[in-house]
Amino acid sequence: MAITSASAPDAAPRKQTLSGNYIDFTGAGSAWAQQYLPDLMEKEAEIFGKRTVAGFLSQVGAEEASNSDRVVWSEQGRLHLSYKATYTSTHILTITKDIDGNALTTNSGIRVGDTVVVTSSAGNTAKCHVQAVNDSNNQITMYPYGAADLGTAIGTATTADMLRVMVYGSEYAKGTAAKAEANQPTFKSHFNKHIILKDFYEISGSDAGNIGWVEVAGETGQSGYLWYLKAEGDTRARFTDYMEMALLEGELAVAGSVVENTSMGLSASTTGYDAGTEGLFKAVTTRGHQTTGITGVNAATDLAEFDAALAVFDANGAIEENMMFVNRGASLAIDDMLASMNSYGAGGTSYGVFNNSEDMALNLGFSGFRRGSYDFYKSDMKYLNDQALRGGLNDTVNAIRGVIIPAGVSSVYDEQLGKNLKRPFLHVRYKTSEADDRKLKTWITGSVGAATSGKDVMEVHYLSERCLITQGANNFMLMN
Repeated sequence: MAITSASAPDAAPRKQTLSGNYIDFTGAGSAWAQQYLPDLMEKEAEIFGKRTVAGFLSQVGAEEASNSDRVVWSEQGRLHLSYKATYTSTHILTITKDIDGNALTTNSGIRVGDTVVVTSSAGNTAKCHVQAVNDSNNQITMYPYGAADLGTAIGTATTADMLRVMVYGSEYAKGTAAKAEANQPTFKSHFNKHIILKDFYEISGSDAGNIGWVEVAGETGQSGYLWYLKAEGDTRARFTDYMEMALLEGELAVAGSVVENTSMGLSASTTGYDAGTEGLFKAVTTRGHQTTGITGVNAATDLAEFDAALAVFDANGAIEENMMFVNRGASLAIDDMLASMNSYGAGGTSYGVFNNSEDMALNLGFSGFRRGSYDFYKSDMKYLNDQALRGGLNDTVNAIRGVIIPAGVSSVYDEQLGKNLKRPFLHVRYKTSEADDRKLKTWITGSVGAATSGKDVMEVHYLSERCLITQGANNFMLMN
């Protein structure tokens, strides 16, 4: 069934005065005849429902004050040593990357005396004892326990074969010395910077004194026949949405970018990062995971793809509770996937996963479910459905259909405070001090009310300075 949409109303704010703001008493067609008094419907029709999209970050994170341009935090590295390698010669492997895919050229962390498991891409496995380590080029000499040479043990001797090397212990002969070197724990340091958001609303002093014939009401509670109350409220609501949307979509400028050196009027930088901020989507794309699973192809395929996502969570923090914020298409695909796992149809008697309730089984809008050792709580995300926002990009290659966010808190080292702290995985930092709180500032200038300038206008200004901190992004997953 095809859906054809009629012409959409002109709902976008414009800078110019529009003819639609006035009543035409003399025009043809739908105009009014001058001799008849029209039946006025004073109440403005609310045709878009709740138009604001803010509130997502308040559900999944927290807000904290900050008094610096940058926020720096550190995240722990993995505890155990595991690498990717290539076969070099009879008993030698070359370590190329860590298990997360980061390139390594020196000092892998494997030491003489370590015992390792070497696994080939074909599934062949060998247990080996490390005999020599060349830290300058990451070449490791190791002898297998169960074969004469390494090539025979792993079943291949091709340089293109990628191998997995995992340290599982060590072994030393009697009377030998201790290890020659120690391994130091590692951590990764990350940062983000605040951005300043601004907007303002303006109305002339004369227009502020006019009363309209339309009774208006807005999301922020304003109502009455003064149109500027509605217009100012809409501007405020839109700015509130921008404060959240900027932290979802933001991106740090790269070195030498036009944005940084021209658009923002900043001086040339060799490192970048003087403009922009790292939003949630960019943080997950860079430091987290992405999946195209749960696409609605069919329930069996979606379940297999969902289980592949669970394997990724197993390889990282394995956080038990997760929240899924998805668009309508992904939400329905998940419902279909879950519904297919229970024979609720004609002749079906199995309602076990629904506490043996047939009514519950037939309610196919699932809000929470458990798969493996994980609990998931699903919710629609208005930002991903709204046609004027990400919902208008649903049919593109780079569409974002949802995001999976871990619940709870993470323990990180705060370099400003100098100690470990437990914080939500997502939290907003806003700039504040004893002199100025820039979480959300609003002030009025002009001639309306208490005159503060010579301009016969009322200007309502809005300002915020904030950034989003995405900790433990390796536990997040973007659905696209």
